[in-house]
Amino acid sequence: MFDLQHILRENIKNLVPYSSARDEFKGDASVYLDANENSFGSPLNTNYNRYPDPMQFKVKQRLSEIKGVPPRNIFVGNGSDEAIDILFRAFCRPGLDNVITVPPTYGMYEVSANINDIEVRKVRLTADYQLNIEGIAEAIDDNTKIIFICSPNNPTGNSINRTDIETILANFNGLVVIDEAYINYSRQKTFIQELTEYSNLVVLHTLSKAWGLAGLRLGMAFASEEIIEVFNKVKPPYNVNEASQQLALEALQNIEQINDWIRLTVSEREKLSSDLRNLEIVQKIYPSDANFILVKTFDAKGIYDHLVSKGIIVRDRSKVELCEGSLRITIGTPEENQSLINNLKTFSVQK
Repeated sequence: MFDLQHILRENIKNLVPYSSARDEFKGDASVYLDANENSFGSPLNTNYNRYPDPMQFKVKQRLSEIKGVPPRNIFVGNGSDEAIDILFRAFCRPGLDNVITVPPTYGMYEVSANINDIEVRKVRLTADYQLNIEGIAEAIDDNTKIIFICSPNNPTGNSINRTDIETILANFNGLVVIDEAYINYSRQKTFIQELTEYSNLVVLHTLSKAWGLAGLRLGMAFASEEIIEVFNKVKPPYNVNEASQQLALEALQNIEQINDWIRLTVSEREKLSSDLRNLEIVQKIYPSDANFILVKTFDAKGIYDHLVSKGIIVRDRSKVELCEGSLRITIGTPEENQSLINNLKTFSVQK
């Protein structure tokens, strides 16, 4: 059975979190002399002279309305990367514990593990980019604290079999982190609705992809109230700035615009995949539930260099295991996608 206290680091159990001025007083007042702020204002003629809400209550309230999850089950951070880092710092003992990743996958799990001196045990996906359940089971020991699963996966684009994820959730006594950065483009439903069923589940979302707010650096973690309390205990006091909170609230009112963009992106994904299949330089188009496609080619480096010379930048993933010879291509606007195809045809003619 999953026991949060069993996997939580002892120093985190005993940690007394920093108490900020905005934690100690909540409400409205006419004179604020408690936080050593600049009382004369800001050169920007805004309220940026005041510290932001440390718990981002208004943002969480709006996210709660959209996601159908109570605010107490939501952590808002400086990108999903902050949530990933907190998971290591709260639950993994440096030099002792380990986590499992399933490459090819998002590289920040391993980078954050290395920063925190945590062993990474890699269990490669199968040839069709699905979980190796037996391999994962063999890699688990008493010091395995977290399993990271990205679905839809980056860089492959496919969704991970839901039954396989549920098998791991039901049988692993540590945390299972499902990174759903690209879930808005997927046919598969989110695992957020399973939070009440699995106490060891953490789901990561972001406003960087479908919501078009990559420059704001806002990510979310959804988990049990007890796990979210740990996140809030460990995070810096003002981890999300006031400008990001205000702009996020404004953006979160525009759901119809986002849904229109999602529909257009999915439509363009199918059209671009079809157009690419007709090119002689393309070997395979991998199935995608994301806003990008992984394309296996006969000359990944040559095609990449050719596109760079035309001012078109894609991602060369040919050195990533199980992605040999492949380019990762983000779905652009219809005009950008057509420009890509036109320039790939030029490369094909030259070769």
